[in-house]
Amino acid sequence: MQQYVIYTRVSTADQGRSGLGIEAQERDIAIYLDKFSDIPFEIIGEFRDVQSGADNERPELAKGLELVRKTGAELLVAKLDRLSRKVSFIATLMDDKRVKLRVAQMPQADKFQLHIYAALAEQERTFISERTKAALKAAKGRGVRLGGLRDKTMKRNEAIQQKADAEASKVMKIVGPLRAAGQTLSAIAETLDNMGVATSRGGTWTPTQVSRVIERGQ
Repeated sequence: MQQYVIYTRVSTADQGRSGLGIEAQERDIAIYLDKFSDIPFEIIGEFRDVQSGADNERPELAKGLELVRKTGAELLVAKLDRLSRKVSFIATLMDDKRVKLRVAQMPQADKFQLHIYAALAEQERTFISERTKAALKAAKGRGVRLGGLRDKTMKRNEAIQQKADAEASKVMKIVGPLRAAGQTLSAIAETLDNMGVATSRGGTWTPTQVSRVIERGQ
């Protein structure tokens, strides 16, 4: 039987208390177990840290890794950055022959592929940071009030979130009973399409979109 140790992480104490970010990780892990895992499987431990991704000292992760090494189970995470945003940390972990790692969002990826992804993601974050700094510097040089730009962006994002929440609330009237009846995400997506219910962008439904509706409707 395939055994898993599940690890999740959120970045701040507020996220840990409110559950922000946890639902998305649990959703991705559930999709992996439902669609990609060997069957039967067993979850022998669940661990969660409320800590920054830049901090490698994580007590709950340490406990999870200890259990993985002891039992031979796979450490299952939703995304690679839940372990760390540092390539050096990921590389050290992957060099440990007693640690088996599985990432829900990349179900078929092996250790070599995950290592490459971690390196590319770190480069991308560095580039985005430098690009943001350059854009802010250029805007300031043109005399733009940066605080005003942030306020407008926040208001626009708030309006988008309100619209998405309202749409999700309507669709949940259909999705809620179907999910409660044990329907899979794929089956619910197919039902919505058959009923002519369009997504927010007018397209067809996918299991991931159904998951987002459920997450917003909770």
